[in-house]
Amino acid sequence: MQTIQILALGKCKESYLREACKEYEKRLSRFCKLDILEIEPASLPQNPSDREIVQALEKESEMLFKRIKGYCIAMCIEGKMLDSPGLAKKIEAAADGGESGAVTFCIGSSYGLATEVKRRADLRLSMSAMTFPHQLARVMLLEQIYRSYQIIGGTKYHK
Repeated sequence: MQTIQILALGKCKESYLREACKEYEKRLSRFCKLDILEIEPASLPQNPSDREIVQALEKESEMLFKRIKGYCIAMCIEGKMLDSPGLAKKIEAAADGGESGAVTFCIGSSYGLATEVKRRADLRLSMSAMTFPHQLARVMLLEQIYRSYQIIGGTKYHK
């Protein structure tokens, strides 16, 4: 069974979003081993300088690098936009790769991801040119992963 890992800097705080995540976690349990790791973001002062932000992102990247497995997808606004069948192809292709076909999605903190993480990634993926709260982006990502497995399985879920 393929492993899908989501490394998320920060917690999903809103109860309605946690419930949505749980629903997709339950649905995905039939298709993959899903691991969601919430990593505490580096602490920053109220109005951080650019230097402080870069240092925080570097610290966060060290925590991410320790946990990345398999094919790495960095979620970032400047990444490539894929349609749902395109993401399904990436997940399916990774399933044929090493490390049990593991795919790791990295979701950054409110300041994004360090340049090193984006460089390390096999794919930089953008959900949209619009900005979404990280917690909502996690729900959207889980839905798209679920949709990918539905596409791979040829079900009617994806129309």
